[in-house]
Amino acid sequence: MSQDPFLVVKPGESIFKEGDPGTEMFIIESGTVEILRADRGKEPLAVLEAGDFFGEMAVLEDQPRFASAQAQTECRLLRIDRAHFADVLRENVEIAIRIMRKMTARQRRSDLRAAEAHAALDAFKKKLAAKDKEPRPEAPRAEPTKPREPSAAAPAPAPAPAPAPAPTGPFKLHHADSKQDFDLIGHSEYLVGRPDPVTGINPEINLGPLDAGRSLSRRHAKILSNADGFFVREEVGTANGTFVNGERLQPGTPVKLNPGDKLRFGSVEVNFGPA
Repeated sequence: MSQDPFLVVKPGESIFKEGDPGTEMFIIESGTVEILRADRGKEPLAVLEAGDFFGEMAVLEDQPRFASAQAQTECRLLRIDRAHFADVLRENVEIAIRIMRKMTARQRRSDLRAAEAHAALDAFKKKLAAKDKEPRPEAPRAEPTKPREPSAAAPAPAPAPAPAPAPTGPFKLHHADSKQDFDLIGHSEYLVGRPDPVTGINPEINLGPLDAGRSLSRRHAKILSNADGFFVREEVGTANGTFVNGERLQPGTPVKLNPGDKLRFGSVEVNFGPA
């Protein structure tokens, strides 16, 4: 008999521990999972919910587990071993893209830490070099100088013109059923979606609480603001589509918004208009 692909875990039960060999990843069907590291104590690195996944790094890298996973509530997990990992990526583009985003963010953090370490090392070397220099000879005492004759002050340089800010409204997205508004003020980009604890991304426009059916992708679309107005663009890997006045957008292609337009992200409908 083949192994049951689903795993039920009780609250507080360990799914795997930091340092364990990694041969499986998990997708949460229901429940909540904490990701923990020994050097962080009891503070979780992330708290994952239904639709999230974890354990994929050990499968990809064939390395011991980077962190521990523990059930916060009773969980039902879909277990995917290394042999079926490629099939999952082929059948679920959003998971593949979220893994790529997670790895990109991880690489960016590593590059930033390396750059900071190099900068600190260079500063330390310069400090040592300055100490090794011979002390400078004592400067001769300066003779008292006569007061200068008053002269016309040089004209101050003209300040550089500030870049023109992109128009930011006042506009908003309005959700009629909940009467909730999402102001489009102060930014040139607004990510639309729901929080993604896997990648650490939090959208400026979080429609997650309005999406009972979980039709939204984590990074679903972006609202863009520039000198020509407001635009909406669907993000790569969005599963259930972005619509303007009933017409589905092509991923990556911005569409200009006009007051009164009806937008739909998955199953969540909002109106674009003045704030």
